[in-house]
Amino acid sequence: MTQTAILSWWKSLSLSLVAMVLVGAPVEAQTTWTNWTTDTLSTGTNGNGSASGVVGGVGVSYSGELIAQTIINGTSTIWSPDSSFIGGTVTVSPNAVRDDLALAGSFTGTNTITFASPVTNPLFAIWSLGAGGPASFTFNATPTFEVGGPNSQFGGSAIQVAGNVVTGREGNGVVQFNGTFSSISWTDTPEFFYAFTVGVNGPTSPVPEPTSLALLASGVAGLVWFRRTQR
Repeated sequence: MTQTAILSWWKSLSLSLVAMVLVGAPVEAQTTWTNWTTDTLSTGTNGNGSASGVVGGVGVSYSGELIAQTIINGTSTIWSPDSSFIGGTVTVSPNAVRDDLALAGSFTGTNTITFASPVTNPLFAIWSLGAGGPASFTFNATPTFEVGGPNSQFGGSAIQVAGNVVTGREGNGVVQFNGTFSSISWTDTPEFFYAFTVGVNGPTSPVPEPTSLALLASGVAGLVWFRRTQR
């Protein structure tokens, strides 16, 4: 192989290594759930409740109905067993954070989750939807079913998804909204009470691993050597 051919081969290899690192390999997304830190309960049936917290480093707020069974700051025990809330794209149960926002469906207006900055493919966990009869959430976007099953308190089964409507008769589980969202809104039907929380899968951008960084250094060194030989 001539010197020119060797230089050409090394240049191509170095550029390829740099490109591989810049593109990056996808990093497995780990589910995180909202750490709800403040809440204001509704008075009467006017839906003037609110809550705020953080999920995946993004601020999140809630406005709508919020009843006394709401539990924040890591003391809720409802999200069990984990097997009913881990599956599909969901890798961690809401039980890891142990917060929940509770509703009774007595508010006829719209409940809204708002993210401080847009999030990709947000998750929505629901606990104990419906009791003696079915209850439902009607969302402003179409969710996909990820996982579901009984809860440890009352049994039941997985929530059901049909279009924009999630229904349960003692239903539990997690749905995902595919796309990028700044907010999620829904209306719901009456029941004694049910609970929810929201989560995300992240990080969503590729992060170079140590091996990739070593490849990048090798590629850069090769390019520097090539430029020097050209001179």
